[in-house]
Amino acid sequence: MAARQLDARAVFRGWLDAGVRLIQLRAKALASGALVALAEDLAIEARESGAMLILNDRADLARMAGAAGVHVGQTDLPPADVRRLLRENAIVGLSTHSADELHAAMREPVDYVAVGAVFQTSMKGPTHPTVGVDFVRHAAALGATRGKPIVAIGGITLQTARRVIDAGASSVAVISDLLAGDPVERARLYLSVLGT
Repeated sequence: MAARQLDARAVFRGWLDAGVRLIQLRAKALASGALVALAEDLAIEARESGAMLILNDRADLARMAGAAGVHVGQTDLPPADVRRLLRENAIVGLSTHSADELHAAMREPVDYVAVGAVFQTSMKGPTHPTVGVDFVRHAAALGATRGKPIVAIGGITLQTARRVIDAGASSVAVISDLLAGDPVERARLYLSVLGT
C-alpha cells in the first residue's frame, strides 16, 4: 500500500465497512515494533466490526498484538510450534505450493490450507510455479475429507475468483488485484462476485 501512497488504516476501515470479515496483515518490510503497534490497533478495530485480523508469518507478533491468528509459509515456524505460541482458539493457516506440501499440510494442526499460486502473480515473479484450477479442485476434495477449508492464493482477480470458488475453494486471498483502483470499491466488487 505504501508504494501506492495509500493509508493502510483508512483502507482497512473501508474494507471493514464494505463487509470484509477476514483480513491478513502482510507487511514484510515493517519493523517489528511498528508492525505490532499497527496490528494491535487493527485487531481491535476488526473485533469491534465482527471481523478478524490475522498476521502474516509472525506468530510471536500476532500473539503480542492480539490478532485472531497467523498465516505461515513453508519456511516459517511450523504450525505445531505456532499453536504452542498462540491461544487455543487462534486461527492458523498454512501456504502450500505442491502436492507433497498439500498432503503434509493435511496432517498439521491448521484451520485452513492455502494453495497456489493458482495463476501467475506479480507478487512472486514470473518464474514462480503455478498450480492451476485443477489443483484447487483436488485440494478442495482432499480438504473436505480432513475438515480443512482451502484458500486459493496467487494471481486471483475479479475475473478468476469465481472459477476457483466453483472449483471448491472456500475463499480467495487477493493482494494486487484488490488494490487496482479504489481498494474499498474493489472489495465490494469481490464480495458481490463471490456472493458474500
